[in-house]
Amino acid sequence: MMRWIVGSSLKFRFIVIAVAAALMYFGIARLSDMPVDVFPEFAPPLVEIQTPCLGLSAEEVEELVTIPLEQALYGVPGLDVMRSKSVAQLSQVKMIFKRGTDLYQARQLVGERVSQVTGVMPKWSAPPVMLPPLSATSRMMKIGISSKEHSVIDLSMMAYWTIRQRLMQVPGVANVAMWGERLEMLQVQVDPERMAKHGITLNQVMDAAADALDVGLLQFSEGHYVGSGGWLENANQRLPIRHVLPIIQRSNDVKPDQLAEVVITQKDGQPIRLKDVADVVVDHQPMVGDGIVNDGPGLLCIVEKFPWGNTLQVTREVEKALDALRPGLPGVEIDSTIFRPATYIETAIDKLTLSLLIGCVLLIVVLFAFLYEWRVALISCIAMP
Repeated sequence: MMRWIVGSSLKFRFIVIAVAAALMYFGIARLSDMPVDVFPEFAPPLVEIQTPCLGLSAEEVEELVTIPLEQALYGVPGLDVMRSKSVAQLSQVKMIFKRGTDLYQARQLVGERVSQVTGVMPKWSAPPVMLPPLSATSRMMKIGISSKEHSVIDLSMMAYWTIRQRLMQVPGVANVAMWGERLEMLQVQVDPERMAKHGITLNQVMDAAADALDVGLLQFSEGHYVGSGGWLENANQRLPIRHVLPIIQRSNDVKPDQLAEVVITQKDGQPIRLKDVADVVVDHQPMVGDGIVNDGPGLLCIVEKFPWGNTLQVTREVEKALDALRPGLPGVEIDSTIFRPATYIETAIDKLTLSLLIGCVLLIVVLFAFLYEWRVALISCIAMP
């Protein structure tokens, strides 16, 4: 058998050479596109549900949100382990499925169960959110954003509306979380002494501010209802009616001094305005953490990838997107080298390539030195790759 293989290979040597060259070509092409990561995908299929619960304590979150979700999710096909965590204002439920479970089917079944229980949750809780599927290591890049010319609030708005939105368009990116963000917002910071002086309650202040901007948080307030317009109809046409707010709001152009002039009520013929009982300022939400970049306050963007994402390819596409954004963000420093697993992969591949080349050269030298026949050595050198 061996003699026949050798004889046939020598007889049809050109066909053998052509087949070997084709195999090497397709092998090298496949090798260049093969996904490489620091760690393999070792984690089983996982689905995570998070539910923000404004104003609820950890005990209330557990009783009113987490337990109803757990009861609705028990019995999902393929479910192996369910874990939950309830903290103040947040419920988290993690479902770990058996290996081999189709992730998309599991997410669909979980979504159907969650929709059944959403209606019985307290009104102060937001609808449950199913987080996107993430790889086992998930974090594939940390990007530091800082500036000496812009405030952290301005940086946050740039990152939220421009940088994050662009990075989410990169194929393979599942989520971009931001640490240290300060979202710009109008705040009515009430003064209890001034409120007591004018006999104004906190609910009156909240109603006046919410109704003025049509962004009411209280469901019983006028500002909670959107779409209060209508129309007048006569024999010839229908005339639309537009509700004109006390403050004309166009793309965040409402100034604090405008909101401060809103009237809360009247006493003895004199209007009592928001500025009489509170300080109306532009500020950010209460912070639960911070981002430090280059020894100063900044933003840290955490880029997370899908389980099937190629770390090298996704990293390079993210860097291309950042390079395209830099000319439109003057005065903003973007550092994408803080945490970059692709660097380890690139270094490992370079070292492996160098080691293979050195090994091939030494092997060729050994073959020529010990076989004493250049044709046999050449055939061996061609056959091994």
